[in-house]
Amino acid sequence: MSGPRRRRVTVLGLGAMGRALASALLAAGHPTTVWNRTPGRSAALAEAGAEVAGSVAEAVAAGELLVVCLLDDDVTRRVLDRAAPVLAGRTVVNLTNGTPERARRLAEWLTERGARHVGGGIMAVPSMIGQPGSLVLYSGARDAFLDWRDTLAAFGEARWLGTDPGRAAVHDLALLAAMYGMFGGFLHATAMIRAAGVPAGEFAPMVTGWLTAMLGALPAMAAAVDSDTHDADGSSLRMQAASFGNLLAACRDLGVDAGLVRPVRDLLDEAVARGHGEEGLSVLVGLLHTGGTHRPAPG
Repeated sequence: MSGPRRRRVTVLGLGAMGRALASALLAAGHPTTVWNRTPGRSAALAEAGAEVAGSVAEAVAAGELLVVCLLDDDVTRRVLDRAAPVLAGRTVVNLTNGTPERARRLAEWLTERGARHVGGGIMAVPSMIGQPGSLVLYSGARDAFLDWRDTLAAFGEARWLGTDPGRAAVHDLALLAAMYGMFGGFLHATAMIRAAGVPAGEFAPMVTGWLTAMLGALPAMAAAVDSDTHDADGSSLRMQAASFGNLLAACRDLGVDAGLVRPVRDLLDEAVARGHGEEGLSVLVGLLHTGGTHRPAPG
């Protein structure tokens, strides 16, 4: 007995991530058409069974599901505009890194042309796609996500975040912010330790242990943000602002640029000046929000 029919998928964009996505679809047995703005990246995929489209319109017409992974939002819009007449009836899963507001505008534009939109955020590097630990976030048209969830599972865990088309993008960027904050802290710490004559490889295990221990504080900090109750637990902002000066002084003595960490001291000083000196670090979240397009978390 034959299995269920595999519907055709098109992948637009064959950078490192796009090629990984197309390879995962092929490995899962999905008929896959690929297209890239510049030729030369499709040879291996063609050998693996992909159909190579000669134009973006041809590629879009070939697939019921369009997986888009291009350079940025502007390129995505220009590429899809070239295929606007054949978008109707298709589902567009946009995995291009972009902003929440642009995701919402793209969703509106696609809806006007008879297509369904699902925004995505890939929380993995290309080599992880289709492997354990790969996570892709999705939001937008719920019926479209449910319709294609089994196909999207070829990339890794498919986690649904809600119907707001921009929610996957904001989660993606917020998680990247956390990652860059961690990496930035490690790079600054390593610059300090290297300036003191200690090899980075000797220092790295100590950093790993310390950061792992500190991760345990995050759930309580998140609860404090949601409840707006910012207990200091013995480490008030006033004390931390005062001791932060030692970190900056050590940087000067070591000849290390403090540009990565100085904004933290500035934020601590601002919080103390606003009367939050006896509260904990979680209160800083409120100071960081300066306006813009704000969508409160559901209460």
